[in-house]
Amino acid sequence: MEDLNQFVPNVHFEKIPIKNLVSNQKYQRNLSQSHIARAAANFDLYQINPVKVSRRDGVNYVFNGQHTIEIVALVSGSRDTPVWCMIYEELVYEHEADIFANQQKFVKPLSPYEVFLANLEAGNDDQLIIRDLVESYGLVVGTKKAPGVICAVSTLEQIYQKYGYHTLNRVLRLCIGTWEGDVNSFSANMLNGLSKLISVFGDQLNDEIFKEKVGAVSVKQLVRTAKERHAGSMGFAEAMLIEYNGKKKNPAQRLSLNKLHARESSIFSGLEDTSAQDEDWNDDTENADDEF
Repeated sequence: MEDLNQFVPNVHFEKIPIKNLVSNQKYQRNLSQSHIARAAANFDLYQINPVKVSRRDGVNYVFNGQHTIEIVALVSGSRDTPVWCMIYEELVYEHEADIFANQQKFVKPLSPYEVFLANLEAGNDDQLIIRDLVESYGLVVGTKKAPGVICAVSTLEQIYQKYGYHTLNRVLRLCIGTWEGDVNSFSANMLNGLSKLISVFGDQLNDEIFKEKVGAVSVKQLVRTAKERHAGSMGFAEAMLIEYNGKKKNPAQRLSLNKLHARESSIFSGLEDTSAQDEDWNDDTENADDEF
């Protein structure tokens, strides 16, 4: 009979104080203090993974989990705090480095949609509110571009978390009222571009004028104009603003492109990365080594 133990790593588990762990091997990446601070601020005991340790010559070398131990040390306020460690006794330095280099090679990251579904199953408020809002307009959050489907789930979450329920509601209402459900009107860049306009101009942006002026232009034309103007969602915001302003000769009636750009650095940080993530997901259909 086949020995199935050959498929089980030869390890054992120990609780080891952080002060007795070494994680300064040359093959490891530099510690990210911003990641450590962010994870510590959102500390969840149930998200801690065991630290992988190679015990060589009586020294406990961490080859996976260096951020984890720093996060726990920061939260607990002590390097005497123990962490669960998976101990390998027979590795050499080169093997540790090889494991570190290839540990994510065949790992399939969770998609934004899969994370969204898991949050729904967990009953988390943000995702439940977003789903209910989307469905109130007769739409659904999904993975395949189709009529009535929004694939840009990370963008929906980002707009809601950054600007709140009412801004996301207005973004969806304007998208539907302007382009009558065109599947391309729900792209990440379109949603983010519209959220920029709403955030900057507020009530100065007249919804009825927007639907009339911007709705007279196809989404495909807006996409072409956006690519000529600026990368990412800012190009879409500019393209929509140009159509909204039309040929108004009175400066008092025009919404300023300069104002749009003046506010970008302070209130739009983070949206572009989400757009890229969602756009990549739409075209197809992060895992840190110790993302605690």
